[in-house]
Amino acid sequence: MKKNFWIKLVLALIGILFVGVGIGFNAESLFGNDPVALLYDGVRNAFSLPLSRLGMISNIVNLSIIVLLFFIGRHYINIGTVVYILPLGTFVNLGMFLFPKIFVSNTVLSRGIGTFFGCLLIYVGVSIFISVDIGLDPFTGLVMTISDHLPWEFGITKICFDFILILIGFLLGGNVGVITFITALSAGPSIQLFTKLIKRLLKKIKLI
Repeated sequence: MKKNFWIKLVLALIGILFVGVGIGFNAESLFGNDPVALLYDGVRNAFSLPLSRLGMISNIVNLSIIVLLFFIGRHYINIGTVVYILPLGTFVNLGMFLFPKIFVSNTVLSRGIGTFFGCLLIYVGVSIFISVDIGLDPFTGLVMTISDHLPWEFGITKICFDFILILIGFLLGGNVGVITFITALSAGPSIQLFTKLIKRLLKKIKLI
């Protein structure tokens, strides 16, 4: 049991690493943020903080969501929910640091490739985190709480939720771009698909 827990914890941290680096990549690409990161960026802008503080803001926003979940969906809070927010800000800053070093050419094509990998890292990272089942990240927990009271599946709820985040992030002055809307439409179904595939793989190699 303890061995399985530590394996799950390591996998969860890998998932968080992917998410944080993906958010950092998208922020640096200048093509816009995914809906969750757009909210982070909007809050950052509302407090007139530099882009370098995006990681810190992400932690503050996630902590606020955990407090909200405690009142409306506490059964989705677990050790993984708390673990999620501890390194996330650092991983976001890491992604922002790595982006110009990996995608050294400041062309539309280079930034577009960087954004593609940013989105892919976020989708796979969230899916890994969900698959290890040690608690949901705060935003997924909130979407799951809302989805529990609606007649459709998680993917549809996620899309609707993301458009609400886009509106709030935009009103707060976050960086909206083409990637914002692409991820709003693709994140829910993609995460749902990747989660099924990753769960199947982890069960096959007996890691969960």
